[in-house]
Amino acid sequence: MKYFFGIGAIVVGIFLVIKTEWFVQNFGTSNWAEEHLGSSGGTRLMYKFIGVAFIVLAMMGMTGMLGEVIISVFGRLFGLK
Repeated sequence: MKYFFGIGAIVVGIFLVIKTEWFVQNFGTSNWAEEHLGSSGGTRLMYKFIGVAFIVLAMMGMTGMLGEVIISVFGRLFGLK
């Protein structure tokens, strides 16, 4: 089942990266992204970052690395490490 969701997340990430202009036209621009990521194209860059994050996190989830990374980063908060 994790492969099904992983492949789905990869497809969504690829769609976000390739069809960035479609997202900007349909959902508009983000004032925060335009201010912090660049005044001309900050929203597009944000959508691309989100798409790449989807792809990386899906790959990590399918290979079993995601749980280890989450525990190593947040484990001390819950006394797991």
